[in-house]
Amino acid sequence: MARIKDILSPFTAWKNVVKEPVTVKKPLEREAAPRYRGFHKNDITTCIGCGTCESICQNGAIDLVPVEGIETKDGDSGLRPRIDYGRCCWCALCVDVCTTGSLTMSNHFKWVDADADAFRFIPGVDKKDWDNEPNGYKKPGPNYELYSKDRVPMPELKPEERDKSFIEIVRGYSKEQAMKEADRCVECGICVATCPAHMGIPEYIKAIRNDDLNEGLRILYDTNPLPEICGRICTHKCETVCSVGHQGDPLSIRWLKRYIADQQPAENYKKILETENINKNGKRIAIIGAGPSGLSAAHYLALMGYECTIFEKLPLPGGMMRYGIPEYRLPYEALDKDIDYIKSLGVEIRCNVTVGKDITLDELHHQYDAVFTGTGLHLGRSTRIPGADHPNVYQAIELLRDVTMGKEIPATQSIVVIGGGNVAMDITRTLARIQNQRYGKVNIITTSLESEEEMPADREEIIESREEGATIIPGWGPVRIEIENNKIKGLHVVKCVSVFDENRRFNPKFDESQTNFFAGEMVVESIGQGMDLSYLPENIKENLKLDARGRIVVNNYFQSSIEWLFVGGDIIQGPDVIHGIADGHKAAIGIDKFLYDSSKE
Repeated sequence: MARIKDILSPFTAWKNVVKEPVTVKKPLEREAAPRYRGFHKNDITTCIGCGTCESICQNGAIDLVPVEGIETKDGDSGLRPRIDYGRCCWCALCVDVCTTGSLTMSNHFKWVDADADAFRFIPGVDKKDWDNEPNGYKKPGPNYELYSKDRVPMPELKPEERDKSFIEIVRGYSKEQAMKEADRCVECGICVATCPAHMGIPEYIKAIRNDDLNEGLRILYDTNPLPEICGRICTHKCETVCSVGHQGDPLSIRWLKRYIADQQPAENYKKILETENINKNGKRIAIIGAGPSGLSAAHYLALMGYECTIFEKLPLPGGMMRYGIPEYRLPYEALDKDIDYIKSLGVEIRCNVTVGKDITLDELHHQYDAVFTGTGLHLGRSTRIPGADHPNVYQAIELLRDVTMGKEIPATQSIVVIGGGNVAMDITRTLARIQNQRYGKVNIITTSLESEEEMPADREEIIESREEGATIIPGWGPVRIEIENNKIKGLHVVKCVSVFDENRRFNPKFDESQTNFFAGEMVVESIGQGMDLSYLPENIKENLKLDARGRIVVNNYFQSSIEWLFVGGDIIQGPDVIHGIADGHKAAIGIDKFLYDSSKE
């Protein structure tokens, strides 16, 4: 039975009806916990717009959008993340995955606004009260990572195992190593824009992760018909912008490319790439030079149905890839695997044929529907210092060619190499091996104008040269070669204090008070290469448009001012295999367009 108090309680409330209401203020303002997941902040100068935050968001709360004043450039998409707080659940995965560490979270949690659209904003661009507040959320611990920061080491021969032979140094990834390295990729695609060939890098790395190497090979050949070669000697500019490299090691993109090509037997290529039957269109294309651009052009033209003939003046195809790069970096077996597949598509390669001597360019024009030339940079450049005309002064590019051709190399017991690029490192390491074989020791000095930080050679080339016994002394300019009794004694040098001016133009400056002398019985010059266009007849030269540097001017399809003549590779872009491959591909598209347009007229 209900108690009397329970029955009368509702009526007692009426006693407060006539009383004045009293409001008691409580201290409701409080600080958030130090690790509170508050509103986002973004350092837009550190952010590269890679989009990993957008990809990982499970709620679709992040979009990448263009921002005024931020331009697209190598390694930066020009986009920045916009966050929609109508969707965000503050899980912080976007912060955890941010490759540059630019995206963070404050511990600010109050934001009142009558405009619902205000809660969709671009951190770091749309200025907020919390921009300068300390970060709130932090990762749980030092071992908490959504991807590994450290690349998988590449197995290589030790210096003592390689310094007397030309066997390949880099051994290649195993399946386990390749899949572990591929798992580091965040699939942002920043690398694609920087790659001259715009290869589908995230896609072929994903194929490795999925253990689908057939698909990986197809993706490689979409944009690059020389994967064995590029997987070894590519300049890998893509790795310099790899987003993962901002807080760790960049992905080994080049080695992963090599892994795919290495694992696929050559006899399976045509089936995997579905090139067993190609319909011919009856058109014929002449290609001058069997280097990367010529081979690339021939490959893509053959797939379009063109009959391609490559004219190569040297005994074997490959251009500078065969005659300028030592076998310890690029074995002939890997080189021939790529070339043989291109030949299997019906491409004919005529070696020991010099255009301008054995057949003229005019003859090629009349016998073929179009001509592509990619003759490379095969001429060495001299320093022209006193003594440079001595018979014991050699051009690096010529010596490297002689090594490939099996000629006797005049390596003395002490050598000085002038140059700081990859060709200088190649001849340094080649001569070091020959010295070791002949004399049992290495005595070679390589010097360059550039400081070590400025040297254009790959860092790994410099390190490995030293490991193999060479002495690298950067920052000195050649003055004269000392000759006594018609024998070279060495090289006199002066300190180089700067190589480029404020506009990055070549304009070296020297400190004449600092000099040095590098002893050597032989000097090798490796200061760049030049083009040989002697095969062009006068009537062609007169109608070719050249730039201020004497290079042939081409359009976006690598078509010259003579409509049937297309030009690409080193003589347009400079010495770089991947640029040559890209040029050949674009030129093939250009030739197809030119002949299609011509057929409609």
